[in-house]
Amino acid sequence: MERKKLYLLLTDTGTVFTRMIKLYTKKPYNHASIVFDEYFNEVYSFGRKRPRNPFIGGFVNEDVRQGLFKNARCAIYSFEVSDMQVEKMKTFINEIEMEKHLYRYNLLGLITFIINKPYQRKRAYFCSEFVAQVLNEGGISEIQKPISLVSPNDLQNMNNLQLEFEGHLAELLETSNRVYNITPTPKMF
Repeated sequence: MERKKLYLLLTDTGTVFTRMIKLYTKKPYNHASIVFDEYFNEVYSFGRKRPRNPFIGGFVNEDVRQGLFKNARCAIYSFEVSDMQVEKMKTFINEIEMEKHLYRYNLLGLITFIINKPYQRKRAYFCSEFVAQVLNEGGISEIQKPISLVSPNDLQNMNNLQLEFEGHLAELLETSNRVYNITPTPKMF
């Protein structure tokens, strides 16, 4: 059975909102995304729909080549999955994408996360909650806590992850030919 490499992208964009989260978590990364291709064009998460407004958020296909990601520090982990697992995860994401106007960023979930009370809202996720749900859909996650309490750090501590890169995302994109097949090309729709 052929295995495919997917990526977990953890970032710190340095915004006021993420600095506030970091004060609480005391962890280096406060945003999580799942990446389905080696070119980093298929990067999915729940986050800002408008870069300057942290309160308008939802499902996003993130462009790591611009906006808040330009100055972000990151850690990129790879993991291997089967074609069937990829299909299950992409089906889940496609269902959300088709109805993304119905989905919201789970700001209330961040509050319940802080007080360590699980609370799953319908059609609402924060970034690591979404990534954990995607991994669950693919039968990958072994995190032993409610999805609504999963942090980027919890994802980072999963088994079978291989650290591929840690540093400034812009540096990775500049040296992409030596590190990855990531190219600074625009997304293909």
